[in-house]
Amino acid sequence: MLCWHCGGRNAAAQRYGIPPGDWLDLSTGINPLGWPVPSLDAEIWARLPEEEDGLLKAAGSYYGTRDLLAVAGSQAAIQVLPRLRPPCRVTVLTPGYSEHRAWWKDAGHTVTEAAPAHIAARIRQTDVLVVSQPNNPTGHLFSIPTLRRWRRELAARGGWLVVDEAFADVEPDHSLTALGPKPGLFVLRSLGKFFGLAGLRVGFLMTETGWRDAVAARLGPWTLSTPARWIATAALADSAWQNAAMQSLPKQSARLAALLGAHGLAPDGGTPLFQWVITPEAEQIGDALARQGVLVRQFSDPPSLRFGLPGLNDWNRLGAALEAL
Repeated sequence: MLCWHCGGRNAAAQRYGIPPGDWLDLSTGINPLGWPVPSLDAEIWARLPEEEDGLLKAAGSYYGTRDLLAVAGSQAAIQVLPRLRPPCRVTVLTPGYSEHRAWWKDAGHTVTEAAPAHIAARIRQTDVLVVSQPNNPTGHLFSIPTLRRWRRELAARGGWLVVDEAFADVEPDHSLTALGPKPGLFVLRSLGKFFGLAGLRVGFLMTETGWRDAVAARLGPWTLSTPARWIATAALADSAWQNAAMQSLPKQSARLAALLGAHGLAPDGGTPLFQWVITPEAEQIGDALARQGVLVRQFSDPPSLRFGLPGLNDWNRLGAALEAL
């Protein structure tokens, strides 16, 4: 099963006849100024992965909890978690990351989509609630007390709260990881967005020990390569880079919002890593930008576009593409 959700530069290159290297890819919401990966010693490439290599210690310090399982991107956990429960009632936040809905359905669960304002009314009719914090693509944030209350209500009858925090790094006050493992709580984290290391495929699952062991058993050994573990450990320990990015990204996102607004595309939501624009002309605008080699993420319900942050030398190109619409 495959759900298209971002990227796809090579496919776009074939469709529009523009070489892959000539695209400005804003479809992913990934930090364009990611953590600078150094050259790796040859020995790192030759060694099998080992658990006691400092990765979980670095991740524990960064996320505020040691109760973590390293996975091959949070996508790995997204695919496994639905297999750990018998078919049940699942509520998934909409609009949202389509992989959640798809994998719960694929595992035989009854899935209902709900907007943020309607979730509270559905808690008693659901066994698993899946939300993103902040949400992708809207940027919506739930209050921590609300999420904690929902977790307690669900856990009291064996239910789960699954929280995807792929974009939470720049808004740590809205994260549940520092609360530590609680019954029925599953928190997904990723190095792909904030650290700009999507190709590394490194993520983490925070939950109780028994469930971590169950996921680990499903995934098997060596879910992360030795180079991936080494790079992730170094990035998670680099507090100086993290602090600089925390200061820079909100400013870049505000600049993007202003640029879009100046061209009649005022954002309806967003995060420090992307801006989201609702428009009935989403498909036409996305196509017009693609014909200029600018790739953005399109959504159909509601018709909307998600713009990631341009790199340092890409702002003028994006401005010119918007001007030509």
